[in-house]
Amino acid sequence: MSDTSLLWHKVLDLPGLEEGRVTTVTAGTASIALSRFQGQYGALENACPHQGGPLGEGSIEKGVEDQCWLRCPWHGWDFNPLTGESPGGHGDRLKSFPVEEREDGIYVAVEAPPKAPRTNADVMAETLVNWGVKHVWGMVGHSNLGMADALRRREEAGELSFYGIRHEGAASFACSAYAKLTGKPAACFTIAGPGATNLITGLYDAKVDRAPLLALSGQVDTQVLGPGAFQEVNLQGAFQDVSAFNHTVYADSKHGELVSLALKNALLTRNPVTLILPNEVQEMENPNGKAGAPSGRLPSLETAPPEDVLETAAAQIRESKRPLIVVGHGARFHRDAVIAFAEALDIPVVTTFKAKGLISDHHPLGCGVLGRSGTPIASWFMNECDRIIAIGTSFSNHTGIAPYKPIIQIDFEPMALGKFHAVETPVCGEIGRTLALLRESFPAPIRRPGMREEVSERWRIWREEKTSRLADDRGRGINSAAVFDAMNRQVQEDAVIAVDVGNNTYSFGRYFEASGNQAVLMSGYLGSIGFGYPAAMGAWSATLEEDTEWFGRPVWCVTGDGGFGQYMMELLTAVKYGMNITHVLLHNDELGKITKEQRAGEFAVWKTDLHNPSFAEYAELCGAKGIRVERPESLEAALMEARDHRGPALVEVMTDSLLV
Repeated sequence: MSDTSLLWHKVLDLPGLEEGRVTTVTAGTASIALSRFQGQYGALENACPHQGGPLGEGSIEKGVEDQCWLRCPWHGWDFNPLTGESPGGHGDRLKSFPVEEREDGIYVAVEAPPKAPRTNADVMAETLVNWGVKHVWGMVGHSNLGMADALRRREEAGELSFYGIRHEGAASFACSAYAKLTGKPAACFTIAGPGATNLITGLYDAKVDRAPLLALSGQVDTQVLGPGAFQEVNLQGAFQDVSAFNHTVYADSKHGELVSLALKNALLTRNPVTLILPNEVQEMENPNGKAGAPSGRLPSLETAPPEDVLETAAAQIRESKRPLIVVGHGARFHRDAVIAFAEALDIPVVTTFKAKGLISDHHPLGCGVLGRSGTPIASWFMNECDRIIAIGTSFSNHTGIAPYKPIIQIDFEPMALGKFHAVETPVCGEIGRTLALLRESFPAPIRRPGMREEVSERWRIWREEKTSRLADDRGRGINSAAVFDAMNRQVQEDAVIAVDVGNNTYSFGRYFEASGNQAVLMSGYLGSIGFGYPAAMGAWSATLEEDTEWFGRPVWCVTGDGGFGQYMMELLTAVKYGMNITHVLLHNDELGKITKEQRAGEFAVWKTDLHNPSFAEYAELCGAKGIRVERPESLEAALMEARDHRGPALVEVMTDSLLV
């Protein structure tokens, strides 16, 4: 009579194993070393008692007196393949399992697994969910399996989503982009050693662009920390500079509290935070551990400036004949307040490159991007203004805000005010509230005669210039003006657009006209090549959130061949999860921006050429849509086809590196 507490699992199809062979199979969640010896099947637990060596990867070999033994592949310990007995007293006899050969295959019986105990990792995963972390990007490996299992339980409960990537750097870039877009943290997840160090570039991208994210890294067991175990790296030291909160989690830590403190730091400082999880700590049982939550932990940040500061700023605006608003990345969550303020006071608006799209280039007061990646419209109004109202901008060299102009600077971060040079009036307050209070200082809307007409005229001049460039052709590829002219008509007005680094990005800033409420994501201060495609993946995850403004919005990506080449295997990730990303890749077989810098510095052009595949064919091999465009007249149809494709699509545009 069979034991009703056992569950039978089919582990192999017939004809099964040959005589004298051993393999690893899985019965339920149990890992089994299955062997065929002397015409019988044996099923043993698949872990040598020495160091857990996988016996299913071993072999059946002759030992003393011609007796055959199942030999561990790691250190040669021997066991009877049918009974699990050891000839040399290597620990206790291995556990064996019933085996049956049936008409349709080989079956092994194992006990029904007990209910998984609640662990430290479960407490931490539950805390992530309580704080609203909805997405985890990363790679499961040997030093994070306990945390991975806890994340699996939360995903199966429908509380978060996990995306397995092909390179850990893509995970941290995806989280950085998600945070820049939404203001909320996602988590990136990795193993100890090289997996953790691969995160660091994306963490720095988040740090310098002030984006909150949480990095969770496995670590070797605490008992072997110090002498230099396999994949041991001093991760607290490695993460120290890039993290606002950086701690190793120990057995007696308050696990929910540590995650809560990490996420509080991430949100309030707008920085990456890191938690390092030694392997054995993750798996320790913690049935009574209290998961953390944000209730009562976060203050309201809607601070207002003092009344006298508001009165001073309002008086200065009132006396200005030609004020100009410069909007930066720090104001990205206050689009409506910025536009309402500009409209009430009839003030033209330019943006920094990182804030591109915060006001539409088709708005009657929108003047495009200021600076090296910008428009002559923005430069004109910077030169002609008599006062600057700088909102949420960091005054980078790339933007080029004139420091000799009178400046009213509005920011919620005190250290940002007058950071690089003195300003006329620093105004510290939450941007949306501060702008609303300033508007109240003007009982009636202000109209500046001829201002909107001047904006329109400057756009007319620039658009004529752009049109004249459409025909530029040296016979070496399509010019960038033509690429972005076509995109102007095909990119949806609510799209999120992730861009990479290089000439493709400069051209995007110059030629693409943001419209509607499009959002642009980039690696701003770090300027990391390779950011674009992982960033698009992070943005895509935000479009799954039904309770947010990002739900269902289309995602586009613009890269060069150099940038995409760094993370091109992530196209497989996009295919795996059905990510609806439309990717425009400018292919010129060159690191074009570096070539330009070599020429500008009067250096020889050296080692900037690239050897590339057909990226359209590569996309098809990955299971995505791939389209190659070699003539400008084919651009529009290709972009439309890719845009309407459900799933990842790549438009490879053969471009001229000098026509940017």
